[in-house]
Amino acid sequence: MKFIIQRVKHASVTVEGEVIGKIGRGYLVLIGACDADDEAIADKMVDKMIKLRINRDAEGKTNLSLADVDGGLLLVSQFTLYANCKKGNRPSFVDAGSPEHAEALYEYIIERCRERVPVVQTGSFGAEMAVELLNDGPFTIILDSEKL
Repeated sequence: MKFIIQRVKHASVTVEGEVIGKIGRGYLVLIGACDADDEAIADKMVDKMIKLRINRDAEGKTNLSLADVDGGLLLVSQFTLYANCKKGNRPSFVDAGSPEHAEALYEYIIERCRERVPVVQTGSFGAEMAVELLNDGPFTIILDSEKL
């Protein structure tokens, strides 16, 4: 499982001209899953993400968690995180999880986050989405379950 976590001042997701998810300060999280991923891995990823101390404190050091800054989450499914670009110029996505498996894990992650974070917004699984953000820093972290 892969999470691309971008610390943002604000972010939104639009589908067919309608904003379906929007947050102020917090994290825009792009989420990719493979077929080997399960709920236990998702739990570890969510726990790590929520506890990351990547927000500035009063001295400007990255020392505060999402809860410390009352931040929100905007969670967006992103199967292209599993693109394999080793051969040729057209990426292969065979390493991405099946849509059914990935969607179930995405929904599971949303529910786990909602248990711990007051503001959780989402994209729409499988939809064409326009994602807008103002990256704060810029500050982007890649969490990969294979490296946790």
